[in-house]
Amino acid sequence: MRAIIYTETGGPEVLRLVERPVPEPGPGEVRVRVVLSAVNPSDWKFRADESGPTFPEVVPNQDGSGVVDAVGAGVDDLRPGDRVWIWEAAWQRPDGTAQELVVLPARQAVRLPAEVSFEVGAALGVPALTAHRCLTVLDSTVLDNTVGESGAGRLAPGALAGRTVLVAGGAGAVGNAAIQLARWAGATVVTTVSGPEKAALAASAGAHHVVNYREGDAAAEIRRVAPCGVDLVVEVAPVVNLDLDLAVLAPAGTVAVYAVDGGPPEVLLPLGPVAAGNLRYQGVLVYTVPEAVKLAAVEDVSVAAGALRVGEEAGLPIVRFPLERAADAHAAVEAGAVGKVIIEVDA
Repeated sequence: MRAIIYTETGGPEVLRLVERPVPEPGPGEVRVRVVLSAVNPSDWKFRADESGPTFPEVVPNQDGSGVVDAVGAGVDDLRPGDRVWIWEAAWQRPDGTAQELVVLPARQAVRLPAEVSFEVGAALGVPALTAHRCLTVLDSTVLDNTVGESGAGRLAPGALAGRTVLVAGGAGAVGNAAIQLARWAGATVVTTVSGPEKAALAASAGAHHVVNYREGDAAAEIRRVAPCGVDLVVEVAPVVNLDLDLAVLAPAGTVAVYAVDGGPPEVLLPLGPVAAGNLRYQGVLVYTVPEAVKLAAVEDVSVAAGALRVGEEAGLPIVRFPLERAADAHAAVEAGAVGKVIIEVDA
């Protein structure tokens, strides 16, 4: 079978197309014939990590979609022919989705409803699970004295009714997923963008209000549509947006930080406003969220999948590359491509 691998870290040029033996699923595992492999920012960052690869040979990319090809012993809920979406295939494993056949634990291949396309399936994974975590931190902070966070906030229609959510960067993949999931869960959604093209994408995703932060007073515009403030900020640029977030947060509001785009990697919080407002900054890294939270997110995203959309008309243009151009796909994401970059493995 064909596969993309790297044996050393570096730029996209370290990715090579090779032939590999067909892997066999072990107990509790499934083998999936990959149709589409998605590229996320973390995929190229793992590939470029100066500390070197974790395994002697790595197939990149966490997310994808495809068809179950074989099942190992003890797998009862999936069978050959089932259409699935894949999450975190390459997290602490050497085998991601940039190959024709991937073997992984059965729970990481989730059945796709018949009406959900492979494109939607490939676009779930990291973006949708990150967005889910950001949208549920308001309700998932039950603490256990021995194991830390144990409560799992859930998304469902009506779960965010009466809440106002501000999504920073609504034209990005996580921003798009956050807008769509928040709308599905009943929230009022405000989003910020940097220009008219991205404003059109965010509106297509379903945002109720789109604010161009480069024009006029963004805080005043957000306060105009949310006079009581926003309950939650899904934040991609916490340093750049610090003043804006503090200006628009409602009392007891939360900023869920999933990336640090722009500025230094440190946020200097003014403790007066934060303490007076009972505000909270919550870090989000999808790979390391507590187990119960991760599995709850997978369940909720699977339920929501039928309501999620991709493509230009959904605010998430699809940028396609064939498997042999995986390096170009990684380079596109690294360069900040707008939309969802996917590799057609067996399309």
